[in-house]
Amino acid sequence: MFRLGVLGAGRMGGTHVEALAPSGLVRVAAIAEPAEAGRARFAGRGIALYRTLDEMLAAGGIDGVLVAVPSVKHRAAVARLVTEGLPVLCEKPCGVTPEDALASAEAADKAGIKLQVAYWRRFVPVLQDLRARMAGGAMGEIYHVACHQWDAAPPSAAFRAGSGGIFVDMGVHEFDQIRWLTGQEFVRFSTVQAGFAPEESAQVLCAMSGGSSALVSLGQRFALGDVCRVEVFGTLDAAESRFLWPPDGDAAFHDALRRQAEGFAAWVRGGPALGASAADAVAALRAAEIASASF
Repeated sequence: MFRLGVLGAGRMGGTHVEALAPSGLVRVAAIAEPAEAGRARFAGRGIALYRTLDEMLAAGGIDGVLVAVPSVKHRAAVARLVTEGLPVLCEKPCGVTPEDALASAEAADKAGIKLQVAYWRRFVPVLQDLRARMAGGAMGEIYHVACHQWDAAPPSAAFRAGSGGIFVDMGVHEFDQIRWLTGQEFVRFSTVQAGFAPEESAQVLCAMSGGSSALVSLGQRFALGDVCRVEVFGTLDAAESRFLWPPDGDAAFHDALRRQAEGFAAWVRGGPALGASAADAVAALRAAEIASASF
């Protein structure tokens, strides 16, 4: 079993811990979380609980660390962990600016430590199959890719203040997914916000380096709940996947998180790198930065 330490047991960190409970390959061995309520949630589960990262590191017994603290703290956390010689699976977006992600990449490279960024879409089986079809030519030339991510309700004001905005918090998932699916880079962006609630919804039309176009649709109020959908239009075929959709969205999400952590553990132990690299995180954040500036 790969012994994983988790730094931060808030909403996202706690979701990772729950998703990994059934894994036969990765075990959450320790959690560092300053909030007593966050630690208490996982009491009695055989997980060592610590208030600080220093305490968790001093105790040892972990083979790598999942960073799930707020995005503005990613850069400092990664820098500390790689100097300790621990492989890192960092929640997206690995900082809130391209410079943050680049600094994390450089710190990991200098220390000779593996760093993966948690873009979980890369571990959704239906998306992996779709990518293989696109790469193998079964879809023909790709006209257009449309990616939709809509949340059930807006985040709290406190979360929004430190999230980097809708393109950094949400859009980076779509920017990474589009690059990963198409193998193309972004060339131009045209963005539109909802006029009555600009912080809650944004749409981006992208021109891609291979001649395709892409749409990113983001929103934070959706009556059905949290949803993600992708559509691909090619010269030979078309496809649609509602890969995260009620009523089974949570199960699909947890399955991808488990696959991601297991893939990370296998990579640390010499297997192939299947997840997003720090360079991928830089590219997604650059896209988010350009899209944000275009408003």
